[in-house]
Amino acid sequence: MVADPARGYFPNHKVRLLTGGETFFSLLVQLIGRAQESIHLQVYIYEADETGQLVADALIAAAKRGVNVHVLVDGYGSQRLKKGFTSQFAKHGVHFRVFEPLFKSKHFYIGRRMHQKLLVVDARYAAVTGANIGDRYNDKPGRPAWLDFALCVEGDVAQKLCELCWAMWKNFRRVRGVPKQCKPSAITIDFGYEDNCAVRMRRNDWVRRKSDITRTYREIFRDAREQVILLSSYFLPGTTVRRDMSMAVKRGVKIQLIVCSRMDVPLVKDAERSMYEWLLRHGIEIYEYTGDMLHGKLATCDDEWMTIGSFNVNDLSARVSIELNLDVRGKAFVRRTIRELTHLMETQCLRVSANDFAAQNTLLNRLFRGVAFSVLRFIFFLGTFYMKQEKYDGS
Repeated sequence: MVADPARGYFPNHKVRLLTGGETFFSLLVQLIGRAQESIHLQVYIYEADETGQLVADALIAAAKRGVNVHVLVDGYGSQRLKKGFTSQFAKHGVHFRVFEPLFKSKHFYIGRRMHQKLLVVDARYAAVTGANIGDRYNDKPGRPAWLDFALCVEGDVAQKLCELCWAMWKNFRRVRGVPKQCKPSAITIDFGYEDNCAVRMRRNDWVRRKSDITRTYREIFRDAREQVILLSSYFLPGTTVRRDMSMAVKRGVKIQLIVCSRMDVPLVKDAERSMYEWLLRHGIEIYEYTGDMLHGKLATCDDEWMTIGSFNVNDLSARVSIELNLDVRGKAFVRRTIRELTHLMETQCLRVSANDFAAQNTLLNRLFRGVAFSVLRFIFFLGTFYMKQEKYDGS
């Protein structure tokens, strides 16, 4: 592991990669249950179902024992939450707020949503993921969770994540110095860490002039010498990303892409398949996950480093949504991740061959998928064309 402070990396972090489902939610509840001073939970979708209540019970129990608990959910993603559910938070001392409620926000933009998902405990431990809070992301009898991944860390980056949470909670109003809540506690939690790595925080928020994760993906394609593995839901890369992928392949880099075989939004899958011909023509291997739904977002660069979080490789994540990823440097850890992704491709995915795709890519299919792609590009345009970048204050 080589830390590079100049590039924003913090050295010597204990890290653990988790799949979603019961493994992730068990750890989430464990971290909440061990908190002593502060908890920040920020998530795009919070569902009022069994899993939502499981997490709510843990948060309320923490507040009752004196922990300062703040929960922030997105106004669009969590619009189905009713007061009957959220009232339990205020009743038991949990600070609860909605990020930009629909049509009530002073600076409302159609497409700008808080898409990040993270938990920070005592400014010392953090979990960053693509998974929301709800039964779809958890394992239930007869219904396995959507496939997702999370990274749990212990170290200095957790304090930075706490500061980010506090800035989000305060609507990015300037806070002088380090908030009292963001001073790491001395608590020790055994979260089953796997390795010691360097970690950096990466954000995308176009309105606030942050494009860290976009740059991370460009670095991956430009730095790779041998192999890139992408696991991506809603994969609709723009022109720049496609150009970077093409240049990487020309240098001899092997690119493997893991995507859904079916989606919760069929139109997006049709649009995604409209790009298969281009991907296959450029020698990019495509693997379709055969399970219920792939929702994870991560990428590896050789066996050197990786990125994981909420960022989807499309224009909504790149230019509209508020996104959060963590980049991780550490060969042993990245190699284990690569082995896990390779096993996934071998056992739970079907590789899309050029011949098979050409045989079923009829004129009607091409027209339908082309229309789906154009419709989504227009929706992306509507969500971005009038967004104004705010004055940058370094937050």
